[in-house]
Amino acid sequence: MTADLDLTADPVDLTAALVDIESVSRNEAAIADAVERALRSQTEGFEVRRHGNRVLARTDRGCASRVILAGHLDTVPVAGNLPHRRTDDDEGAVLHGCGTVDMKSGDAVFLHLAATMAAPAHDLTLIFYDCEEIAAEYNGLGAIERELPEWLRGDVAILGEPTGGLIEAGCQGTLRARFTARGVRAHSARSWMGDNAIHKLGGVMATLAAYRPRTVDIDGCEYREGLQAVGVGGGVAGNVVPDEAHVDVNFRFAPDRSVDAAIEHVRETFAAALADAELEFEITDSAAGALPGLTDPAAAALVEAANGRFRAKFGWTDVSRFSALGIPAVNLGPGDPSLAHRRDERVPVAQIGEVADLLRAFLSG
Repeated sequence: MTADLDLTADPVDLTAALVDIESVSRNEAAIADAVERALRSQTEGFEVRRHGNRVLARTDRGCASRVILAGHLDTVPVAGNLPHRRTDDDEGAVLHGCGTVDMKSGDAVFLHLAATMAAPAHDLTLIFYDCEEIAAEYNGLGAIERELPEWLRGDVAILGEPTGGLIEAGCQGTLRARFTARGVRAHSARSWMGDNAIHKLGGVMATLAAYRPRTVDIDGCEYREGLQAVGVGGGVAGNVVPDEAHVDVNFRFAPDRSVDAAIEHVRETFAAALADAELEFEITDSAAGALPGLTDPAAAALVEAANGRFRAKFGWTDVSRFSALGIPAVNLGPGDPSLAHRRDERVPVAQIGEVADLLRAFLSG
């Protein structure tokens, strides 16, 4: 049986306890058990519900607004970095271990506040979910959206993803496209008898090299778009003219574009290359971005509590799911996101306390 969690403990100690419960994606039962048990026994006024390996809790005190605090319980595979360890050096006090950044320190802050705040100014909904680190079809937040949509109603949502303690608002959208060229296979010694598919991708590569991405300001957040080749395939053997080749392209787009608008932009950007080489074009994956929504009163109050410190979120996170529901959502959690998933994943101890203090001030009104 997993050791009991003490939600009233220092959130640093609570982070360490969560980290030591191994919870690689699809193996979250033990940590979900511990979180459920702690919420049921150490909080007051919360309705607690278990849904698979998701744990949900909410108050219903009749407050004028509701804040959703959401975090995933799973991690990427362990890389020799469990159990946790602590150091104290030039970086100050640091907590090391799988999940310290992504995102058990954020989970610990949410759990600690739920257990230690007697009368927040908002009703609270806590959502701890599974399978965020793997394919979207398994994402526990998506399952809640489909099966328990009433739990995702609120005025503002805060995801405890690592942001270095700053508010990261909204997120970029993403799509992946594949350009495929067909040719005629032949012996390379008689290349005139073939039609080289790899050569037909030259227009795509030239377009990518010449592309100048857009920068757009939304609610004071600057989003920088990017269009990059992320994969190339083709070739048969060292003496064969290839008859098939492809390039995979990833477009990270600002949240003022819809997925359809982003697809149209990619089509227009590569129109000449598509026509000249008669390439096949296929969208292989896409996800909408999320507008920052910082002008919404609830989100503006959070920015004020953070002393006006915010920036755009680069990359895609589950804030997009809340944005699609019309709920302003931000990322806010301890830890440098560039250290997520690394063997040397680590979080400054002071940052955990700073985020806890910031959110306590916001939730206190």
